[in-house]
Amino acid sequence: MVLGYAPEESNRNRGISWKCPRILFVFLATACLQTVVAADEFKTPAISYFAPDWSAALTQLKGEIASQPAAADKFGFDSDRNADADRTTAISQINAITSKVFPGVEQSPVPVLLPFDSGMYEAERNGGVPDSISVSHYQAGFRPVSMFNAGPSGYDALFALDPGAGDNMPSRVYAKPVEVQITGSMLVYDIDDTRAAKGETVKSLAEDFPDLRRTIREGYVRYAFTRFGVPYVVYIQCLDSSARARRLSCREASPVAERFIKSLRFAGGTPIKTPDNIAARSSDRPSTFSPDFTYHRPGNIIANSGYRGQSGVTDYTVYARIRFPIERAPAFANSQSFMNWGDCYRTGRVSWSSTKGDEYHCKRNDKPLVFDESAKANYSYPWQDNFCETRDFDVGQCPSGMGHQGQDIRPSSCQMRNAEADRCLPDIFPTVAVRDGVLIRTPTQQAVYLLVNAPGEHIRFRYIHMNPANLDADGVVHGRRVTEGEEIGVVSNYQDRVGGTTSHLHFDTQVFTRDGWLWVNPYTTLISSYERLIGGRGREYEPPPLLAPVAHAIPLETATPAGTSGSGDQ
Repeated sequence: MVLGYAPEESNRNRGISWKCPRILFVFLATACLQTVVAADEFKTPAISYFAPDWSAALTQLKGEIASQPAAADKFGFDSDRNADADRTTAISQINAITSKVFPGVEQSPVPVLLPFDSGMYEAERNGGVPDSISVSHYQAGFRPVSMFNAGPSGYDALFALDPGAGDNMPSRVYAKPVEVQITGSMLVYDIDDTRAAKGETVKSLAEDFPDLRRTIREGYVRYAFTRFGVPYVVYIQCLDSSARARRLSCREASPVAERFIKSLRFAGGTPIKTPDNIAARSSDRPSTFSPDFTYHRPGNIIANSGYRGQSGVTDYTVYARIRFPIERAPAFANSQSFMNWGDCYRTGRVSWSSTKGDEYHCKRNDKPLVFDESAKANYSYPWQDNFCETRDFDVGQCPSGMGHQGQDIRPSSCQMRNAEADRCLPDIFPTVAVRDGVLIRTPTQQAVYLLVNAPGEHIRFRYIHMNPANLDADGVVHGRRVTEGEEIGVVSNYQDRVGGTTSHLHFDTQVFTRDGWLWVNPYTTLISSYERLIGGRGREYEPPPLLAPVAHAIPLETATPAGTSGSGDQ
């Protein structure tokens, strides 16, 4: 951006760059190009592409089906033909086979790896094996695919292994099916990731996957490797803790992931011309300003609300051009744990006086709070980032490596339950799909993922705190395709139970990297989408001078407000 700053905008985050020849500087200064470099300018992400080695993929396919002559004879591998003709014929043939089980597999621009034995499948089906034989027979015991989606940037798939399924698997405590996901991508987002490419080798996989690295980060055990010049990641959501019947430990997840990886076969795709890398650029914003929308800069979280006193992360990246996730404006992005009616996320509260039991503040700061979810500050501008606010979650982009993972958003208003209540009625304000995409959600789960696979994009968005029973009833489950702006739920207060948190939407963003899907700060992306929703550009808020701290704080009782879980918020 060179020109066009409004007079009222602050210059505190801007610098001036002079592009001039070194000689005759003084005499020619007036002829030099003056360029304003905005440190707070919204920008798009930088993206790197990979060129798949399809010849290597076809070599692997030929080896995989060699043991099934009835299937191998159908493929167009012919040493007398040119390489391009062989490739076209064989890829078309494998796509024709696997598309019966994985519709759209041919849309992937990278070789698709799945735990599916296409040679056995084709040989047995042509040999008279009945169609009633479960697909699990060809998938090392894994259930039929729960979600498969291929598109311009790669593919994603989700499988599950039932307790007791699969030969020679160790016994486990976890009582539910283990869900395994795989992503192969033609692109990665170039983010500042200090932990990239780290991890440990896996002895049992090293021979076939020499560059594979296993890591546990951001709530997943991940197996990242390169095949055919393309990054792939197999991952399972788990806890790095002891095994429990209701919560999967990463120790019990790992054997399932390793079985999955050992079963991977080439399953299709279609070669395309590899696009050029995409450099970051200025992100478009409305030219006219909103009369009232203001926001704190990215990374400016509530004072001392960060993990161990950390600050936020200053990220002005608009990771995708999205529709705002709540149907109508106004909406208010701020904290729910360190604002009115919040529980300070286990960091402690103190009252202001012995006579005002409804007033308190978090031990970490002097921000006055009340036990009233409808308090004006909760439903007012300016917005405030809370991506790196204190939570017991791994977030590689936050300074300490721990944080909130996303952004809390309150809807336009709070309708109280009755005159004496301090809680807002939930389930009033619709949430919508921020883009065309595919949903990822197992019934009864609290989180809804929206997967976007488009030209130049491989990104996921997550919605939390909507009531699972309502989501189940509305068919918000694996594989459902939605269009931008389509209603997918309502803002609610579900956190392990109805009423477990305030009425708000938790929204977050994951981008694909060499280490798989990683959390990035969605705050600037949300500001950009909100500006389009309201048709006006926001102003970065300049806080007034700090007031002197209030003395004489008396410890508050440890009880939480009526209706809280006391366990904090996602």
